[in-house]
Parts: sequence; C-alpha cells; structure tokens
Amino acid sequence: MSWRDGALAPLRDRRFRWFFASQAVDLWGTTMAPVALAFAVLAIDDSATALGQVLAARSIPTVLLLLAGGVIADRVGRRLVIQVSNGVSAISQGTAAALVITGHAELWHLAVIAAVNGTADAANFPATQGMVPQLVPRSQLQAANALLATTRGALLAVGPTTAAALVVTVGPGWALAVDALTWFVALLLLLPVRIPPPVREAATSVLHDLREGWSLFRGTAWLWQVVLAFALLNAIIAGAWHTLGPPRALDTIGAVGWGYVLSAFAVGLVAGGLVMMRVRIRRPLRAGMLGVSLFAAPLLMLGLEPVLPLLMTGAFVAGVGMELFGVGWSLAMQENIAEDKLSRAFSYDALGSLVAVPVGQVVVGPLAAWLGLRPVLVGAAAAYALICLATLGSRAVRTLERAPAEDPAPVR
Repeated sequence: MSWRDGALAPLRDRRFRWFFASQAVDLWGTTMAPVALAFAVLAIDDSATALGQVLAARSIPTVLLLLAGGVIADRVGRRLVIQVSNGVSAISQGTAAALVITGHAELWHLAVIAAVNGTADAANFPATQGMVPQLVPRSQLQAANALLATTRGALLAVGPTTAAALVVTVGPGWALAVDALTWFVALLLLLPVRIPPPVREAATSVLHDLREGWSLFRGTAWLWQVVLAFALLNAIIAGAWHTLGPPRALDTIGAVGWGYVLSAFAVGLVAGGLVMMRVRIRRPLRAGMLGVSLFAAPLLMLGLEPVLPLLMTGAFVAGVGMELFGVGWSLAMQENIAEDKLSRAFSYDALGSLVAVPVGQVVVGPLAAWLGLRPVLVGAAAAYALICLATLGSRAVRTLERAPAEDPAPVR
C-alpha cells in the first residue's frame, strides 16, 4: 500500500482535506483549553478547590448532554452541529478572554463559560465521529481515521505546551483569546465541506430517537461489552494513573520524570497513528483490545519500582496500543452501525466510557491512604489486565471483522 494510494488517499478528496484541516485546528484549541482555563482560574483564586469547581462545570454538562448531542447530530446534520459548536466555543472563550484581560473576570464567570463550552462539546464529539464515513469511501476509512488519530496524538503534546508558553509570555487571558481564535478558524475551514442532509423517513420525537439509540446499543453485543469494559478501564486510568501517578512520581522519578513519561505516551499515540496508516487490520476490536491491554505494563511499573527509562518505554508502547484501539474502534463503529444512527451510537459510547471516571478519581485517594500507593497501583494494573482479557473472551468482540470495502468515491 503506497502512501499516495493508501495512507494519504483520503486527502485527495477536497471535502476531507477541509474537514481534516478544520479538525486539526479544532483539536489544537481543545488541547489548549484545559491549560489556558486552569491558569486563568488560578489567577483569580489560587486554590485547587476553585479549579476543581470550574473544571467540573465543564465536564458535567458534557456527560449529561452527550445523548442529546448524538440525537441532534443525527437529526439536523453533523456539519451544522460542528459549526454551531465551534461558534459557541469561540464566542464563549473569547468572552472569557476579554474578562480576564480587562481584569473583570470572577470565578462564577469562568464557571458559567466552562459550562457553555461543555454543552458545546456534548454535541461536537458524536457529530465529528459520525461525519467521517460521509466524506470517504469505506475502503479509505482506516486511512482517514489514522490520519485524524496521528494529528490528535501530536496535538496532545503541542497544544498544552502552546497554551503554557502563552500563559508565561503574555498571560492566561491572551492564551484564552488564541484558544477562541482556533475554534473560529475551525468553523471557517468547515464551510467548503458539503454533505447530503439527513434523510428521515418520518417525523419522530427526540425521546423516540433516544430509545432507538438505546435499543441499538443494548442489542449490539460487541458495542455494549466494549463500552462496559471501558467504563471500568477509564475509571482505573483516571484514578490510578492520573490521580496517583503524580504523587508516586514525586516519591520516585520526580515531577520532571513524570513529564517525560507523559510525553513518551503522547509520542506513542503519534507512532500508533502512523502504524495504522500502513498496516490494515482485519479484526479491529481484537487488535484494539490487545493494544489497549498494553497500558497495564506501565501501570504495573509505576506501582512496583519506577525506573524512568523503562517506564518511558512502557508508556510509549502503551500509547501505540491505545491508538491502535482508537482507530480500530472507529472502524468497528463506522462500518457496522447504520449511518443515520451513528452519532447516537457514539454518544452512548462516550457516556458509558466516561460515567465511572469520577468514581475512580474519588475512590482511589482514600484507598491509597488505607493500603498505600504501591499496592493500589499494582492491584489496578492487575484489574486492568483482567478486564481486557475478559473482554477479549467475548466472541462478539474477538471475531468482529471489517466490512467489505466499497468502490472509492470520485475525488472532489
């Protein structure tokens, strides 16, 4: 498979080129946002409690409204939903920037603006995921998802660094302003993209569409089984890796070392995307779950006796495996879920995968205080590996194959 005809083939379609450019700028803004917002909050109230309140104000509406976002994307059209979401985010973040720069920002201002952005995110994610199959033929879906995944991995490293540099040089208000600009540019880049409007056989209520999405979710064995697994896996990652990781690092490899480990993981995500541009997978969920199981290794290393070079290597390999799952999961969804229900399916996926994250964050601290950091991290690594193996034990997950490729669409 050549780069021209395989890995980069989706970029030959002008619609996908514009979509890809829009997504790259959108993702840049999305990865900048948490850092810019965090330092804007801390400039007003230098406390972890205040920061937690504002971050929660953003995440709670996202989780609560994900299902509604999927319904809206399927009903009114994904391109329009993404543009409105980008526009709302640009205006709200621009407002936050103006308040911070002029010195008029208060904590409640940023909390309300964060809630508005979280609401926009709830519609953006399912719309974006559902739009890819409308832009490329099925034979190019893996390449398209791999291109997007590679960009996402790179921006996970570049975005926060950009925001931090802006905070240090010109202040958090201007970091928010640049963030707002990225969303406005992303909106403009999507204007040339034309896709057919949604086709609806009969007028239905939002409640009917939600029930239809739920019926699809619970009736598709591989879908609910993987989402259930990730509800637990993400809770472990949020609790053990992201919550206990920093204090464990301070006792062992140091804060700088922990930064190197996180950077190695981000580089692994990029490498995983590049691999998926070149290697075609036949059973996306089997390959994906095997890939995601690799995260148990650095989690175990962190719990036992962290050695920086080994932990960085483990994090890199885990990043490769995580991106293997990301592309495989997108393929499984996009090839096996009806196009008119795809955004709803992604919204149920996102809701199920995120719902237990706060539990992991809350439970793991008291547990570590009782048992100690090391035993909890080792136990988390073991539980993580067992969940992955149990999911692979499902025949529906293990044997799901790629759908037959269709003839390529004409280049536009």
